[in-house]
Amino acid sequence: MAAADAPRGLLLGNASAAPLASVPLLPFHEFGDALVAAAEAGVRVAALFGQPLFAEASQHPRQRVRLHAVLADAERGRLELLASDVQESFPSLTPRCAQLHKFERELLEQWQLRPIGHPRPEPVRARLQERFFSMAGEELHEVAVGPVHAGVIEPGHFRFQVHGETVHHLEIALGYQHRGIERSLVGGPDARTVHRIETLAGDTTIGHATAYCQLFEALAGGHAPPRAHALRAVALELERLANHTGDLGALAADVGFLPTAAFCGRLRGDWLNLTARLCGSRFGRSFVRPFGVSFDVDDAQAREMRDAVATALREVRGAVQLLWDSPSVMARFEGTGRVATDVADELGVVGPAARASGLERDVRTDFPAGAWRVAQVPVSTAGGGDVFARAFVRWLEIQRSAQFLLEQLAELPAGPIRGERTRLLPGRIAVALVEGWRGEICHVALTDEQSRFARYKVVDPSFHGWDALAHALRDQPLSDFPLCNKSFNFSYCGHDL
Repeated sequence: MAAADAPRGLLLGNASAAPLASVPLLPFHEFGDALVAAAEAGVRVAALFGQPLFAEASQHPRQRVRLHAVLADAERGRLELLASDVQESFPSLTPRCAQLHKFERELLEQWQLRPIGHPRPEPVRARLQERFFSMAGEELHEVAVGPVHAGVIEPGHFRFQVHGETVHHLEIALGYQHRGIERSLVGGPDARTVHRIETLAGDTTIGHATAYCQLFEALAGGHAPPRAHALRAVALELERLANHTGDLGALAADVGFLPTAAFCGRLRGDWLNLTARLCGSRFGRSFVRPFGVSFDVDDAQAREMRDAVATALREVRGAVQLLWDSPSVMARFEGTGRVATDVADELGVVGPAARASGLERDVRTDFPAGAWRVAQVPVSTAGGGDVFARAFVRWLEIQRSAQFLLEQLAELPAGPIRGERTRLLPGRIAVALVEGWRGEICHVALTDEQSRFARYKVVDPSFHGWDALAHALRDQPLSDFPLCNKSFNFSYCGHDL
């Protein structure tokens, strides 16, 4: 752990801010060596992004771009921030650190910075003329799926290189949902900012809104009161429960097991209705706001919600137990789409997908902020790395999140739900991590001298994970793709910011 013991960058806690000038600016070779050494020591790269040093690129065709890196050291519960300036190109670090490969492709996409030596030096999101990996050989063929799909599903293109029914390689092309949200946040915050945050990934409204509000509060030097933090955590776990329950139902549907599929579809609605009790929106819109929350619950409402949680958990248990008791379901789940621990670690996978491969990664435990400084939820892991493991981790998390809700709703802190509002401070940088239902959500913001957002970077957990799906399909039957895809259930729009 030499790299972690001797940090080169600025050390920061989760949901904290510091003067932007205090981030060490390193020559690129030192910057790169620090990132690689950190990764070798078990420290993840939570974010790597660029900020142009000139407002108008047209005035500076060879403009410099400042790279900012956020390293997440889970063992010590701290973040490390580093910076370096580059111009036009830089030596790719991907051959030395695989988890950087998509970050470097994004730098090419956004700022035309060429990563020299990158194995795939192309934009990370789809273009009109996409070049795909191809294979040649007798009896090899290519299968293209999407971007338009048969069901009500977001667009994504999947290109398979197949021999018979066996997949040799899967290439995933995304970008069809790109809405330019990160660019639209620059110059904020304004009245529209929080609404854009809530739609970064519509099924993760609470997760992204919580990260934004923690970031805002850090940049303003303010805070939300304890009761607001507790209610945010309640909403976050309800979001996790709804999506995990829905995913287990969808996995059942993908193998034709209709009892669990039908039950979980209805039970997902019960969890969503509990969120609606908090704020009137089943997806949590307008609930989490800077310095607090918009709605409170009284003692009677809290008791009613506890009763509803206990009832929903009991019914989910019955529906999910049908899965584990069905040999035909287990035969389809076990051993399908396996991602080994070392592969998940090398790719930087987070969330249930990482925990299903045996990695104990959970922001609530590793980088506690808000209510998680005093509350705990055990980390749920499995060792198989297959569809069954990803399903079983969801079931473990459903039980533990429901227990957390029962405890929190019984002992909500007294006091107000909103703190004193203060303005953002100029020349600051802040980082906020939140364990959304898909995994680690990372928000980073830089303020200018007018206290506006000069750069706002979002790393959705899906950004880390899509390549794990591609790996899971290697040497698998092509027919396993829908099941494997659903077992990860990464976001298309969350990737395409």
